[in-house]
Amino acid sequence: MLTLPNILTLSRIVALPILAALLWWPTWRTGYGIAFVVYCLMGITDYFDGYLARAQGTVSKLGVFLDPIADKIMVATVVLVLTAQGVLTGPYVGDMHVIAGLVILIREIAVSGLREFLGGLQVSVPVSRLAKWKTTFQLVCLGALILGNALPGWTLTLAGFTFNLPHTVGLTTLWAAAALTLVTGWDYLRVGLKHMD
Repeated sequence: MLTLPNILTLSRIVALPILAALLWWPTWRTGYGIAFVVYCLMGITDYFDGYLARAQGTVSKLGVFLDPIADKIMVATVVLVLTAQGVLTGPYVGDMHVIAGLVILIREIAVSGLREFLGGLQVSVPVSRLAKWKTTFQLVCLGALILGNALPGWTLTLAGFTFNLPHTVGLTTLWAAAALTLVTGWDYLRVGLKHMD
């Protein structure tokens, strides 16, 4: 059923190869600028597809199926491409920021499997407020990392250290998202363990 909310969800999936291609060359600042705009538009459609579906009373099984998949593959695509292109690096810990990205990806896969398992038992796991904060931090951190590469001149000097402001915000919120990912992942796992032999 191709309602407007479902078309918006599908548009995010269709836009992913474009986003990945734009992120492929980290020295192409214009490409990263365009990628930031594409990424923001994808985030806006993520908000409006759910809002419109509820407001119009057109929540469909296709939408319920596609929306979380579109979100997860968008996050996975951006994390993987930024990692491959060396964008998930920063001061003090270097490439260790990749660990935060791995935590996010592992949790998304694990929770998807858990939801599928619980769905077979007809047990629903509602999205918690904390999980919504986790999603917000994920969207902010990835957008900030893309913007930081688009605008390398946005630097700030504090206590003798010079750093790219959007990139630093991105790395900080990446770790915050990873921490919330662990907490919310554990919450889902506790529910799942109650239904396992």
